[in-house]
Amino acid sequence: MTNVDEAARSLSAVVAEVRKVVAGQQEVIDQAVMGLISGGHVLVEGVPGLGKTLLVKALAKTINGSFARIQFTPDLMPADVTGHTLYDPSSGKFATRKGPIFAHFVIADEINRAPAKTQAALLEVMQEAQVTIEGESHVLPQPFMVFATQNPIEHEGTYPLPDAQLDRFLMHVRIGYPTAEDEVALTRQVTTATVGDRLSVETVNAVIDPSVVAGLQNLAASLTVDDAVLGYAVRLARTTRDNQNLSRGAGPRASIALVRCARARALMSGRTFATPDDVKSVALAVLRHRVTVAPELEIEGRDADSVLTEMLTEVEAPRL
Repeated sequence: MTNVDEAARSLSAVVAEVRKVVAGQQEVIDQAVMGLISGGHVLVEGVPGLGKTLLVKALAKTINGSFARIQFTPDLMPADVTGHTLYDPSSGKFATRKGPIFAHFVIADEINRAPAKTQAALLEVMQEAQVTIEGESHVLPQPFMVFATQNPIEHEGTYPLPDAQLDRFLMHVRIGYPTAEDEVALTRQVTTATVGDRLSVETVNAVIDPSVVAGLQNLAASLTVDDAVLGYAVRLARTTRDNQNLSRGAGPRASIALVRCARARALMSGRTFATPDDVKSVALAVLRHRVTVAPELEIEGRDADSVLTEMLTEVEAPRL
């Protein structure tokens, strides 16, 4: 796909299909699509029952892609995620049994409930889009995207994600409670001629194929980013390292992620170039998991979002 207008229409159709089953949450849906077009992975944080799994299932269906859900628990082993080899007595050979990670869209549900050894099984997967089983590499289907979920309230029995793994996520998206209007629409949708409270994606239609997504990703990667816009993205990332309210700033991956997401947002808007506003609009989602608030501010109840929002007002954006 080489036409920006055509690409924007396709992405609008994807968003419209997802919105059939996900009430409200426009920003979250947009960020999920940006992650897909940027070829990145997304960490989604929200209390149970807000439709995180439904969002990913709907997104998978819009591109006719495969979907898998892995429930992370303390006893989950790396092989349960990636797969393993089994001896086949009939053939006298070892056969590879691929794990649930071999899908276009994978939900790592409550990823912080599994120990570090199992979390580490995702590092190669997320970085290289391949799995090594018994020394043999297996390429994952493309596009490939991990959505990892976390519950922001319950921390008992959890294992915090190490910084190296957090940095692998392109964005950290926070999903909040729906508005009163959206909750009415959701309740009506779930209770109309349906048994139980299971949410279905039957009404969602496939509007593009997985092969088309690769074209969209390449198109987004080719959009123009002015030196001033790129410099603004780098300046934002570097400012976090000098901010006295943060004990840990963002690394170079943050600068790269800001530009990638800005390009994806520009493509969704039907533009051939990224603007400073594109960078600024994705900054919170890109930076919040890459920084650590200073202990004295945590005591005062400040979080990364409040510090970053303050920083965004202080760092001047270029005027094009």
